[in-house]
Amino acid sequence: MFDIFPTAFIFFAGALLVAIAPGHRLRSAIALLIPVIAAWQVYNIPEGVFARAEIFGQTLEMMRVDKLSRVFALIFCIAAFLGNLYAWHVRDRVQQLAALFYSGSALGAVFAGDLITLFFYWEGTAIASVFLIWARGTIGAYNTGLRYLIIQIMSGVILLSGAALLWRETGSIAFDKMTLGSLGTWLIFISFGMKCAFPLMHNWLQDSYPAATVTGTVILSAFTTKLAVYALARGFAGTEILIYIGAIMTLFPIFFAEIENDLRRVLAYSLNNQLGFMVVGVGIGTEMALNGTASHAFAHILYKALLFMSVGAVLFRTGTSKASELGGLCRTMPKTAIFCLIGAASISAFPLFSGFVTKSLIVDATAENHYTLIWAVLVFASAGVLSHSGIKIPYFTFFGHDSGLRPKEAPLHMLLAMGITAFLCIYIGVNPDPLYTLLPYEVEYHPYTMNHVVAQLQLLCFALLAFVILMKTGLHPPEVRSINLDTDWIYRRILPDIVMSFGRGLGAVWTSAGQSAGMFFGDLYKWLEKVLGPETGVSGVRPVGTMTLWVSVLLSISLVIVYL
Repeated sequence: MFDIFPTAFIFFAGALLVAIAPGHRLRSAIALLIPVIAAWQVYNIPEGVFARAEIFGQTLEMMRVDKLSRVFALIFCIAAFLGNLYAWHVRDRVQQLAALFYSGSALGAVFAGDLITLFFYWEGTAIASVFLIWARGTIGAYNTGLRYLIIQIMSGVILLSGAALLWRETGSIAFDKMTLGSLGTWLIFISFGMKCAFPLMHNWLQDSYPAATVTGTVILSAFTTKLAVYALARGFAGTEILIYIGAIMTLFPIFFAEIENDLRRVLAYSLNNQLGFMVVGVGIGTEMALNGTASHAFAHILYKALLFMSVGAVLFRTGTSKASELGGLCRTMPKTAIFCLIGAASISAFPLFSGFVTKSLIVDATAENHYTLIWAVLVFASAGVLSHSGIKIPYFTFFGHDSGLRPKEAPLHMLLAMGITAFLCIYIGVNPDPLYTLLPYEVEYHPYTMNHVVAQLQLLCFALLAFVILMKTGLHPPEVRSINLDTDWIYRRILPDIVMSFGRGLGAVWTSAGQSAGMFFGDLYKWLEKVLGPETGVSGVRPVGTMTLWVSVLLSISLVIVYL
């Protein structure tokens, strides 16, 4: 019997209730109630280790509660509530079950005190979340879901392999801070990196999130990658290589997002960009940097969900999320447009919005630790975020040219979910102290100084000016129907073509070799038949004298050999 009921089990119990509940409204109400109960438990549970279990001589810790795990668990509960509220209209029981199991697995992983418990929840997030992609019901979504599942399961297998090697090396399976000095820790690091969408491991994110259902994308955006950020903060804080990995992550998605036509893919690239800031904070590893990582993850889940909600509402009403097919929707969807602008201001780190009070912690920590080049990269990336998410998303969706579409406003429950999320984005930006008190370390930081505010406004104004100039001069990439190639083209097209070409070549060689072998053995048979056949060759009828001569010759050779 557990001393404290694990938070993940609250979600699993809720999923069982949803499985037997008769109507979709009752199921939706249960899905809303479960995160509220879980959040109450997370907020009130004392720090410590609870819910231990002994298995095969190993102690599993299913509830390791401290300030780092608590802040991630709280935002996961909030995200689950908002996502389920946004999905109130969904009648598909599978999606509702998948959302609860997915949220519960993410919470279980956050509270895991050992690598084996982490592994089971790690794989649980992969298996549950794929149904949110498959629920789209298209062939493309099915194929995308398979690719997503393969990568996510592979990440778990690598994690388990690393945990086994680490146990062999140290005799411990505790999920604590590690150093990159052995094969086991490197495997664990790679596993976390795959889920965090490190460069060259990132394509599953842009491939899968836009392929999910309207509501599924909102839920997906909250958990998997932020769970990986938490895992890196728990296991590899202060690992310097993460600083440079994170800096690259902030840069390359900017250029893909600028030329992308599908707005949900733009947001997926933007998500990748924002993860880079968090990874940099983990790599620096100071108290200020880790506070920045945790707070930015908290704020990012909210404003990214808000942006996915607004674009999802447009997709729900119009059937498309392509920028080339949208425009002028502010006329009939004004509330959604306002909420989108709030999300855009938050991700762009405008003063009085949540991104300003969280991202600046990481940027300032970078400067304080004398990573001048990385600081410059983060500043450039911040300007890029304004361009592709702060301006491009609302401009080409709700303003810009008039597409002629006149859809209805988003449903009430979607507006309510967006409204609550928008309120939280503004509240955190205006009054960051309640969030700061939740962070792992004591915060002595004041974002609203003259230097911070003026410097950020200058950056934003120049970024806005650059966007206007690019648009007026026609240098901004046009919004046209297209498919942009990323590095996933290597394993989705090039490698299969190489394998198929190699297979065809090998088949041709095998066929040719078979034909040559057939001809060779055919000729050999004919020769043997000619030499040894009953009518010809040595098997033919010979006179007695001839045979006597041959016997004498052979006998003479034998005597010579014996004599020598």
